[in-house]
Amino acid sequence: MGLEEWVLSAMEKLGYLGIALLMFLDNVFPPIPSEIIMPSAGYTASKGELTLIGVIIAGSVGSILAAMLLYWVGRKVPQQRLFNFIERYGKYLRIQVADLEKALTWFNKHGHRIVFFGRMIPAVRSLISIPAGMSRMPFAKFMFYSIAGTVIWTSFLAYLGFHFSENQALMSAIMQRISYLILAIVILYIAWWALKKFYLVKSEQK
Repeated sequence: MGLEEWVLSAMEKLGYLGIALLMFLDNVFPPIPSEIIMPSAGYTASKGELTLIGVIIAGSVGSILAAMLLYWVGRKVPQQRLFNFIERYGKYLRIQVADLEKALTWFNKHGHRIVFFGRMIPAVRSLISIPAGMSRMPFAKFMFYSIAGTVIWTSFLAYLGFHFSENQALMSAIMQRISYLILAIVILYIAWWALKKFYLVKSEQK
């Protein structure tokens, strides 16, 4: 049984709970990417077994609960202890210390808004909540950015599966172009941030 078939089977047996559980796991330690889970859920909805809005809500709830958990891990667990834990057990969770360090660097450089964009970027999505907690980002602001990014991303993926799952080539092409668009937006934001910081430093030196 292929990965997509297994996901569809889990959804048929567990319904919305299965979608929420799979999306929760994707955000804690990604065994199955949301790029498979949500289009599969959307496809199931297109067959009338689930509703599209129910699929989006279930996927978003699972993702947001995982983001909350990781935020509080980052906030409550001492940084060195967390790094030691990942160094020792990260291979079982498919997480490396380098991944967390990269997410922490991204967060420190680009601020709170990276939480919004990070919900749509593989790998970053699973880890960006921890640096947010480490830096004691206000929880309300963290939830606002997380919910906004999560709902947009899960809705997009579910919609793709609902309308285009019968045409895998077209769905893959659309997803690839959207991924490039998101990456371009992130790069433009980083470039804007770098220029702003450069001119700020330059003005302070005068």
